[in-house]
Amino acid sequence: MKTNINTTLKRSLVLLIIVLLHVSLAKAQSFTVMSYNIRYDNDWDTKNAWNDRKDNIVKLLTAQNPDIFGIQEGLVNQVKFIAYALKNHKYIGVGRDGGNSGEFSAIFYDTSKFKVLKSGTFWLSETPDKISKGWDAVLNRICTYGLFKNLKTHKKVWVFNTHFDHKGSLSREKSAALILNKIRQINTKKYPVALIGDLNTNPSEKPVTLLKTELEDALDKSDKPFIGQTGTFNGFNNEAPVLIKIDYIFIKNLNVSNYIHIDDRVNKKHISDHLPIMAILNFKEVSKN
Repeated sequence: MKTNINTTLKRSLVLLIIVLLHVSLAKAQSFTVMSYNIRYDNDWDTKNAWNDRKDNIVKLLTAQNPDIFGIQEGLVNQVKFIAYALKNHKYIGVGRDGGNSGEFSAIFYDTSKFKVLKSGTFWLSETPDKISKGWDAVLNRICTYGLFKNLKTHKKVWVFNTHFDHKGSLSREKSAALILNKIRQINTKKYPVALIGDLNTNPSEKPVTLLKTELEDALDKSDKPFIGQTGTFNGFNNEAPVLIKIDYIFIKNLNVSNYIHIDDRVNKKHISDHLPIMAILNFKEVSKN
């Protein structure tokens, strides 16, 4: 009788270990990605000045703790403030006017979970390898990218972060086509891809429909129901519903567990003119490592 009990206990222990290993593996297979236009630091945002918002933005990032996140509109002082505050995160990227000059489309990553293997930035223009303004754009625009390796599973994922021009409609279309072409050129080993950013484009417009010919909108692929307001651009309007969606997470060869437009308000006041958007992504078993 005692032998049977011991055998049963051993079997139960083995089963428990197997279950825990599966849970641990499943957790390692998933990672969170966020896109967040933090609104650039300027002198005329008197009621919404960066100095009055920055601590709450860091608190939000700390609370959500995304494994990889991209910001748009961050000037070098903003990028460095976030990097200093988030001790586990480092970033890649340059300013759109070269070096530390101009707005970044920086990508931050949790160094305890990911290692960056390759990185770069190209300009959204006819001469993407040079500091330049493309087509009918009003400003220089960039896309920063990196190849990230999961330290537990050793799986790899390319992440691209961008910010399309707010005026040039041709520029937005050409930027979408350029990014797709760059992904094809860079991702020669067919690793999973996440493209995040502020596209200044509604879901029905051509740049988005073009991107969806080769990528998937993570919002459409989420296993769980979408959470949050319909849109992502709030314009610092604290009362009106957020209806304008111009920020996105696109994916390729990844699954999506959950997708959320995060309510960023503190004391009923938005801390940026865009909502942060976040998705829990999962490596597919077929992806290469």
